[in-house]
Amino acid sequence: MRLYIGNKNYSSWSLRPWVLMRVLDIPFEERLVPFRSAEWQAVEELSPTGRVPCLVDGERLVWDSLAITEYLAEIRSEVWPADRTARAFARSVAAEMHSGFQALRAMCSMNCGLKVRLSAVTPAVARDWARIDALWQDGLSRFGGPFLAGTGFTAADAFYAPVAFRARTYAPDLSPASSAYVARLLDLPAMQDWFRAALAEPWRDAPHEAEILAAGTILEDLRQAG
Repeated sequence: MRLYIGNKNYSSWSLRPWVLMRVLDIPFEERLVPFRSAEWQAVEELSPTGRVPCLVDGERLVWDSLAITEYLAEIRSEVWPADRTARAFARSVAAEMHSGFQALRAMCSMNCGLKVRLSAVTPAVARDWARIDALWQDGLSRFGGPFLAGTGFTAADAFYAPVAFRARTYAPDLSPASSAYVARLLDLPAMQDWFRAALAEPWRDAPHEAEILAAGTILEDLRQAG
């Protein structure tokens, strides 16, 4: 299988299937195509939406991170929890992340190498962080951790892996349980590999950089010079 992804520093949607496949040891070939590069036309020709991530498995083409996740679940049962109650929770919270938290996405875009102090936290962004905090506490409490739906890393955790990077960047006020969960996600070898690769990328994407500058003040930039 080949997984087409965008810049690791910015592409939260690409991270979801990438980290899921890495943690569950599902073999794939990574094809990274930088945003707005000369190679991007290949993505537009391959994917019906012209976006990443996009998975190619032989003659099969799967686009959208949630569709890729469900496709992988047909190959590996560990993608979702074995317990029916935990599986229902995991699917629900993954879908909620897939379709929700618009205020958080708009103000707190993923930029792995930065730490940022927001100029202001709108009520909508505060509500999104509060909902994520409550959701994480609920899953960890109900299913015993260390992951959202129990002992194993599943698609639910993969969908919130980009939020862990956002928590590192924007330092929201989270409960102790949620803060510990963020630390566990960031400490995963796959997440460490993604982070190192993101810092080493030479590309800077102007729209993503402009979003950060509009949101607040950069306190730290660990990326190599672009």
